[in-house]
Amino acid sequence: MSLVLNEEQSYLKDTARDFAKNKTPVSHFRSVRDSENPECFDREIWKEMASLGWSGILIPEEYGGSDFGVAGIGVIFEELGRTLTPSPMFSTAVVCASLIKQAGNEDQKKEYLTKIASGDITLAFALEESSRHSPSNLETSAKIEGDSYIINGEKTFVLDGGFADFLIIAANNGKGTSLFITKKDAAGIEIKLTPLVDSRNAANITFKDLKLSSSSLIGEENNSDQIIEEVLDISRSVISAEMFGGIQEAFDVTLNYLKERDQFGAKIGSFQALQHRAAIMFSEIELCKSCVLESLTSFDEGSNDIPRLASLAKAKIGEIFHLVSNEAVQMHGGIGVTDEYDIGFYLKRARVAEQIFGNVQFHKDRYAELTGY
Repeated sequence: MSLVLNEEQSYLKDTARDFAKNKTPVSHFRSVRDSENPECFDREIWKEMASLGWSGILIPEEYGGSDFGVAGIGVIFEELGRTLTPSPMFSTAVVCASLIKQAGNEDQKKEYLTKIASGDITLAFALEESSRHSPSNLETSAKIEGDSYIINGEKTFVLDGGFADFLIIAANNGKGTSLFITKKDAAGIEIKLTPLVDSRNAANITFKDLKLSSSSLIGEENNSDQIIEEVLDISRSVISAEMFGGIQEAFDVTLNYLKERDQFGAKIGSFQALQHRAAIMFSEIELCKSCVLESLTSFDEGSNDIPRLASLAKAKIGEIFHLVSNEAVQMHGGIGVTDEYDIGFYLKRARVAEQIFGNVQFHKDRYAELTGY
């Protein structure tokens, strides 16, 4: 398995780096946060991303995308992670686009994938139902009533659920899991915004006698568990790439600070204790790089080890982002916890991103089970 980007992927990475540096530096994230925009992102920036073709990277060409692969979108997220770029790209162009691509019928693909690729709509996946990631234990029900389905239940931690135009709902009636798509303003949907500590958007959503037609069903009834797991693994790998970008930036900023900050008449980077801690971080970051790249390329190369590699990447990245963000704030000293400095943003993002689709412990356990322990 290749652990080196090809020429096209490298070009895409460079393009994303330039975009993030010029269009969405950390100051952009700060301005969006301070504007108290309930959507927590800039729609003009989102349209620019779509115009670059990023929202269609996982979408087949016949629906307006480029089908460039998981590694392609992963390198973009790595660069966006460096500047903490807020956008609906993860929930819309990765999670929901993958669900529709793998489970949707031809009409649904034409209807939704083309609009995702053009940046005209945003979507959110209503999956989680508790404080712990448990995709196989769902209580949201979908009962058949004539030619319709009646949805009842509650969802938590719905990423971008506060502003998405459409929701994809996972429901289980005891016979298996089904997926449904609906407009967010349909009767029977109550959305409660739950702003996160990293200033991103999430929501708790309640479905009370939500009535959906049979055309809202995505894929086969009671037969979506495997598709959900496959899409979750794609999403875990991509969010790991974003987290890896955050790790690198937090480390680079801290390393520069160690070279600039004077203490007791010397640069604090000359202190051996801090050098040792920086060396540990550097070594761990190199391991993370291999884990993430191998996980991303496994999808495009048709590996038989995708679930295990996805969990390996998510577990390792979550662990090291936690470590590096902690060390970064501590090495900055008192100013590290002030809003004046950006470094605290990475600690907050680390805490939230670790919880997305399974935390470190969840993926360590899953990796062990998949490995036969």
